[in-house]
Amino acid sequence: MEAFLFSTGVVALAEIGDKTQLLAFLLAAKFRKPGPIILGILLATIANHGFAGAIGTLLTTWMSPETLRWVLGISFIAMGAWILVPDKIDDKEASLTRFGVFGTTLVAFFLAEMGDKTQIATVALAAKYHAYFQVVAGTTLGMLLANVPAVVLGDRLAGRMPVKLVHRIAAALFALLGVATLLGAAKSFGL
Repeated sequence: MEAFLFSTGVVALAEIGDKTQLLAFLLAAKFRKPGPIILGILLATIANHGFAGAIGTLLTTWMSPETLRWVLGISFIAMGAWILVPDKIDDKEASLTRFGVFGTTLVAFFLAEMGDKTQIATVALAAKYHAYFQVVAGTTLGMLLANVPAVVLGDRLAGRMPVKLVHRIAAALFALLGVATLLGAAKSFGL
């Protein structure tokens, strides 16, 4: 349950102000059809984070536990720093309208998530918790918690959200998780 709850919370916070949330605002303003947009976000996230979770699970079989702890600890701290860097949406990601509302959302969200903070976080969380389904379900729910309000409330919500504060909280959570992971790695070496 810890893997699910932590994955949900950290991804929901990390997603605030992220390029995929900006994409959700843009799609909502352009199409004004929340149902197909939300369904596209859900399916794109399941596919993308399902793949990322599988990679994270595989990492646990390729690395020794000690090496994996060091890699994860450093990765979590790096994720915390990366979250503090603001995202911008790419015009190419937003110009896929020939696929209709659902298709545009599905393709744009899947592509926007490739190599994104939340996808990398899913890899790291799946490797840390050894709980593929809980992590993927949690990160998917976190994406929906951040993006569904963006779709439904659109621009009215965007101006009122303290994005910098939310990013700082998410960065601190990742940094704390990284330090805790590194402390566990150091203990395994008797440090």
